[in-house]
Amino acid sequence: MRPRSRAGGEAWRRFRRHRLALAGAIILAVIVAAVLVSPWLWQVPINANDFNERLEGPSLRHPFGTDDLGQDLLARMLYGGRISLAVGLAAMLMAITVGVVIGAIAGIARGSIDAALMWLTDLFLSLPQLPLLLLLIYLFRDRLKAVFGPEVGVFLLIVFVIGCFRWMPVARLVRAQFFSLREKEFVEAARALGASVPRQVVRHILPNSLGPVIVAGTIDVAAAIIAESTLSFLGLGFPPDIPTWGRILFDSKDYLDIAAHWALFPGAAIFLTVLTINFVGDGLRDALDPRKVM
Repeated sequence: MRPRSRAGGEAWRRFRRHRLALAGAIILAVIVAAVLVSPWLWQVPINANDFNERLEGPSLRHPFGTDDLGQDLLARMLYGGRISLAVGLAAMLMAITVGVVIGAIAGIARGSIDAALMWLTDLFLSLPQLPLLLLLIYLFRDRLKAVFGPEVGVFLLIVFVIGCFRWMPVARLVRAQFFSLREKEFVEAARALGASVPRQVVRHILPNSLGPVIVAGTIDVAAAIIAESTLSFLGLGFPPDIPTWGRILFDSKDYLDIAAHWALFPGAAIFLTVLTINFVGDGLRDALDPRKVM
């Protein structure tokens, strides 16, 4: 436990010295905390219409202004932030899980199994992602909405289709790590002592290959948030009464000349969240790389 504790302390020291990563982590934590505690701090209903306050700019009563129905944009932004971040995290977990499993099997196996899994990975990498995302959502959105309801059904569908197209880089990364680690001395020693292949993978190889996977996970969160925002902006994401950041942008596109604030705040939220996640990923990459001198 002590070597692991020292390694963790060294990684934290490296991360703290990466100023952009530390600032990004603080800003990201503020964003996450804001969307999580907003039901208790800002109790304005997201669908409360007031036609006397349509398209108003930022004010004390409505800090982010209102939309064309007089709905409070701050309340809708905070609600949509929970959905957008949840989509990013869930899609990342799915992509990481599938990628780690396929990459680990390919990395520890040899011959035809490795070739078949890498052929499958290359096949998914060659598919045009955005057209297939649009096609899958168009075909299955109504069916899942009928089974699980409009919010849960669309959430599951978007997480599934985004996760299906984000696992391939993780699989390649894990496979490369396994190729390198399975010939190391500590793995050879475990093999000589009679450790089974699953034990070698779970106890020795996989824990030492998780650093790059964690970094890839941060990138996948940002990519999933952008993909969900793109789908919502194209009108194929969540329905209009579920205000994700991308959906708010889609609704504001016809009012850019008279209510620029309507698009400014969700666009800034997407930009800031993705930027801070990428900064955190850069910091983790440097902190978890033992060859990096900081």
